[in-house]
Amino acid sequence: MNYCSNCGQNVTVTIPDGDHRERFVCPSCNTIFYENPRIITGTLPIYQGKILICKRGIEPRANYWTVPGGFMENGESMSDGAARETLEEACSRVEVGQLLSAISLPSVNQVHCFFLAEMKDDHFEITPESIEIKLIDIEDIPWDEIAFRTVEYTLRHYIEHRTSKTIPLLETSILPKRY
Repeated sequence: MNYCSNCGQNVTVTIPDGDHRERFVCPSCNTIFYENPRIITGTLPIYQGKILICKRGIEPRANYWTVPGGFMENGESMSDGAARETLEEACSRVEVGQLLSAISLPSVNQVHCFFLAEMKDDHFEITPESIEIKLIDIEDIPWDEIAFRTVEYTLRHYIEHRTSKTIPLLETSILPKRY
């Protein structure tokens, strides 16, 4: 950030009074700009025991498989955002169920939240975001071609608990690999 969005002056990086972190601050109008993690929300769509997966048509990780998801928009709940992303990426309407996973990615300032969802029917279509979509059995998950570790963690968690009376929430963090 270079300029204050309120008055146009150059901002500085400093620790504001009463705070404990460096923030962008406008020395002219004293506006403090807070940067917080972004929420990615999505679904693990199920239809008659099969999982809907999408091959990404866009970066990051184009041509790898994922489940529908993306950035939450202002003015929507996480579950509404998850349903919207499923419609946008797969043209599929879902009944959003329980929160299945909440995975923090501190290195990129994101939190990925996936909901279990029942597809209302077997309708789906490719989109600019998803160049291939299919319903698959669990044993057909292309593990070596999964786009994101958060999706892999969510899929493995679902598989481990899918026959349980209730599926617990997976709440974890993925830290950068240390070399």
